[in-house]
Amino acid sequence: MPEVKKFMYVNRRAPYGSIYALEGLEVVLIGAAFDQDCCMAFVGDGVFQLVKGQDASAAGMKNFAPAYRALGDYDVNRLYVERESLDERGLTEDDLMALTFEDEDDDWAEKPSIRVVSRAELAALMDEQDVLLNF
Repeated sequence: MPEVKKFMYVNRRAPYGSIYALEGLEVVLIGAAFDQDCCMAFVGDGVFQLVKGQDASAAGMKNFAPAYRALGDYDVNRLYVERESLDERGLTEDDLMALTFEDEDDDWAEKPSIRVVSRAELAALMDEQDVLLNF
């Protein structure tokens, strides 16, 4: 049986104004549907993808932020947000959506998917991955 590779999808762009954020979300959902070991990282303007209460009407695009709630159903439950990127944009963890997953190893307890980590911690996590895909 082939070794399962670890994939990290790195989101660096704001959610609206380009197709990168939506494409990144679609690609991670496809990968997870094929049983890839997937996690996501949000850095730079990518942290805006997880801000609650998004309004995409000014950009003339559909608000796809609610689709992030489906990630837990696909076993994508490690969403790493770089603390320094939040700080640089005047955001806190309280500004982010409450995304959760049900942990089957803990009697289906609901747990948070978002983990705010330092830049150094995120770099170490990136080093552990087999594949990094940037959006």
